[in-house]
Amino acid sequence: MGEALGIMGGTFDPIHFGHLVAAEEARLQFELARVIFVPNGHPPHKKDYDVTAAERRYEMVFLATASNPGFETSRVELDREGPSYSVDTLAEFRRRFGAGTRLYFITGADAVLELLTWHEPRRLAEMCEFIAVIRPGYDLRRLEEALGADLMARCRVLAIPGVDISSTGLRRRAAGGESLRYFTPPAVEQYIGAHRLYADLGAGASAAG
Repeated sequence: MGEALGIMGGTFDPIHFGHLVAAEEARLQFELARVIFVPNGHPPHKKDYDVTAAERRYEMVFLATASNPGFETSRVELDREGPSYSVDTLAEFRRRFGAGTRLYFITGADAVLELLTWHEPRRLAEMCEFIAVIRPGYDLRRLEEALGADLMARCRVLAIPGVDISSTGLRRRAAGGESLRYFTPPAVEQYIGAHRLYADLGAGASAAG
C-alpha cells in the first residue's frame, strides 16, 4: 500500500494554531507522509463577510507552515477557475498521486456534519476518507445521525486538546487592534499587521466564518 497524505482545506482567514495543532495531530496519529494545506480560491459557500484575497490567505498559510517539513501549501484551488469544490481538489490530487495513495480529508466535525450539502459528497467519499477533528467529549451520535452508516464508515475521528481559537475571533481582535500573539504564528501576526488585513472590518469582523 502506498503512502498516506492529509488534505486540509479551508478559507484560513486567517490560519491559526487550532488549524496547525489539528494537522500535526492527524499527521502523527494517522501516520501521514505529509499534510497539504489547500486555501480556498473561491469558497462556494456564501460568507457573511468579505473573504480576504486568496493570495493573501495563501501567503499566510505558507508562512504558518513553512517551518514544518511535514506540511506543505498548495495553490491548486487558487489556480483553478470557478468555485473551489473539494471534490475537484481531491480529483486533482488523486490524478497527481495515483490510486495507491491513501488520501485523508481533514476538517472539523461541524463541517463534516454538513457533508451532504457539499458538491458531489458521495463522489468525494469515494476518493478519500475523512478525519473529523473533535474536542474531547464531543457527541459522536451527531455525526452518525447526520452522515448515515455508509458515509460514517468513511470517517475517522481525531480528538485533540481543546484549542478555543477561531478565525472569526482573530478577525475581530485584529479589527479592534488587539494582540494576536499566541493565537497564530508570529510570522502570520506580523503579516496581518503589515498589510492591515482586518483593520477596516469594524463590526463586520464578528461575522461567522
